[in-house]
Amino acid sequence: MDLTRQPPRRPSNATMAGLVGLARMTDKARGHNAELLGEFVYGEDSGLDVEVLAFVQMTADEFAEAADELDDASLAALAIERSGRTAAELEEFNREHLEREPQDERHRELLAERVARFAPGRTDIRTVFASIELDDWGAFRDVDLASRPPRTPYLRSVAGMFAAARMADKARASHCGALGEYRYGPDSGFDRAVLEELQVTAADFSEAAYQNPNDTELAEWLRANGRVDAGRICTFNAAIAAYGEATPGAGDRFRDRREAICPGRADVTTYFDLVDMDDQLSFGIVDLNRRPPRSPYDASVGGAASLGRMLDKGRAHLSGTLGTYWFGDDSGIDRQLLGFLGLSQAEMEAGLAENATDEAVVAWLGPRLERPEAEIDQVNEKLRNLGPAMAAQRQYLRDTVAAYDRSRTEVTTYFAMMVLEDEIHFARHRARV
Repeated sequence: MDLTRQPPRRPSNATMAGLVGLARMTDKARGHNAELLGEFVYGEDSGLDVEVLAFVQMTADEFAEAADELDDASLAALAIERSGRTAAELEEFNREHLEREPQDERHRELLAERVARFAPGRTDIRTVFASIELDDWGAFRDVDLASRPPRTPYLRSVAGMFAAARMADKARASHCGALGEYRYGPDSGFDRAVLEELQVTAADFSEAAYQNPNDTELAEWLRANGRVDAGRICTFNAAIAAYGEATPGAGDRFRDRREAICPGRADVTTYFDLVDMDDQLSFGIVDLNRRPPRSPYDASVGGAASLGRMLDKGRAHLSGTLGTYWFGDDSGIDRQLLGFLGLSQAEMEAGLAENATDEAVVAWLGPRLERPEAEIDQVNEKLRNLGPAMAAQRQYLRDTVAAYDRSRTEVTTYFAMMVLEDEIHFARHRARV
């Protein structure tokens, strides 16, 4: 879960096992696992998490591992089983937390600041949970689509439905007057299709998205107020994601639009892919939530294998769209390349900020990259064959490969592992069901 673009579920949300705080901690655990926790804290760093973990008698590491492996229902069942608590104990835990007011002057001041900022004049916001929820809402309610694009239409985090999370971003931007060049509701073909399938009005969805910045809680509102049918949504997803060049009667219009946005890109064949391309080109970003970086085998930048990939990740890092990838000091391959070039991560970031194209980066690197061909070939060969040296590293590679394709036992190098991850992850991401 990406908690840089939405908050975790409300602390008062008791949809998981009837226990307040559990759904919120689940979202943070998944954000922690994906290294997309944003400004939130998880586990021992969170007072509420510490109390919930103590109630369910699990450690933060145990819970985070289970959150990665299990869906909400299974995770909730495990938590209650591990807790060994009675229904009366659960009810008392909920009551105490739902009614708890700030116990010290600092937290009373914090609540007052949040009310003054986000809900001036309100006198009913008195509890710790209400203060947290107000802060989450205030931080994520407003979306400015003049400064960044909405999320990819492939994201299915709202009710498992393509284009719904993207529409939620546009709804929030429309609500606060920051829609930029985008269109919302009746003015957007995708939005009209989603609203018709959900059987809600653009106005109602806009208000619901504004009041519910968490995608799961927005989906809960849709289930209560619209039509959320799993079978229909699978059919809808298959149809809307395929709409494009091959759609009868739409081919010529699609090709004209593609030529205007990304001329020569015959590989872009659907409106979803065209939208993703348009978003990135319009804002001058590389968004690795939408597509993978270049292959590690790619040596098109200065003849150095994986350099183009590192540049893609660096640009995504600078625009806050790195997704689940690692860049610079966090990446073993990047560290090798930076060492070869004699650069720190900070120096590479500065170079990318000043040089927008690969050609400009190559010129900026200058002598650092102007090495004898044999020297570059030697480094490329080393990187292409780099694999785990220690038992823990070998186990990590085997586990990673198995998560994507258990049959691929011949994958023993990091380059091969990365290609497999890229291709299967984004194939799953774009699967039309």
